[in-house]
Amino acid sequence: MVLLASCSRASNVQGAITFKRDGRVVRSVPLAELALLAGARAVETADPYYGAYKRFQAFPIAPALTWAYDAKAGELRGRAFLLTASDGYAVPIEGARLLEDGAFVAIDDLDVPGFAPIGPQKVAPGPAYLIWPGTARNNLETHPRPWQLVSIDAVDPLTLYPHTRPKAAAPGTPAMRGFALFRGRCIRCHAINREGGKVGPELNVPQSIVAYRPEPQIRAYIKNPLTFRYSVMPPSPDLTEADLDALIAYFQAIAQEPYDPAVKPP
Repeated sequence: MVLLASCSRASNVQGAITFKRDGRVVRSVPLAELALLAGARAVETADPYYGAYKRFQAFPIAPALTWAYDAKAGELRGRAFLLTASDGYAVPIEGARLLEDGAFVAIDDLDVPGFAPIGPQKVAPGPAYLIWPGTARNNLETHPRPWQLVSIDAVDPLTLYPHTRPKAAAPGTPAMRGFALFRGRCIRCHAINREGGKVGPELNVPQSIVAYRPEPQIRAYIKNPLTFRYSVMPPSPDLTEADLDALIAYFQAIAQEPYDPAVKPP
């Protein structure tokens, strides 16, 4: 009876995920089909967004990926994946982690059917919400959980966001440390040179943020944006002064290398 109810719930879910390879669409698959192919089941997780232990109806992402790309897991482990939400939030993640660390795609909330709302905007994370089972994988930096997931792009990790790296900055410099911080924490929401997330503003073109915002304001905003305005950007109280120095150095370095594919050179 429980299995039949589970199958019925999976077959009734709405929405789809578009799978891409290096930006080109491979196929778009209904979530109901993915759930049946990959074997949807009840999954329990300590969810950091809900701040509670939650139960979801979810399917494992690994078999869904190997089927969608018609590829072996070994091939996909060497790729990077760009997980994009309906609002433009884009999460880059290593293929090895996505395939081997137990990621699932939740298609329903077993505690509140249709998903209880989360986040500052109080939105439902469905119809597709990336989750990690158990209690050990609730660090959002290492195990992100994009909600309202609409596309998955398998990309070459060496070419992902190539115009965000400051070419003139040497390894080990503050600018490169800032680049690593930005790639690890900020690029999911913000773009540099039109590459990255689309939830927050582009920070380098047509003008760099360091060209029109004073440095003390940038530093204060990164630490706690809610003191300036209410938005979806979370505070970062864990960033040290050295971290902020590095981010500023990165913004200053990449400001010298603007790139905008929408603007033709004169």
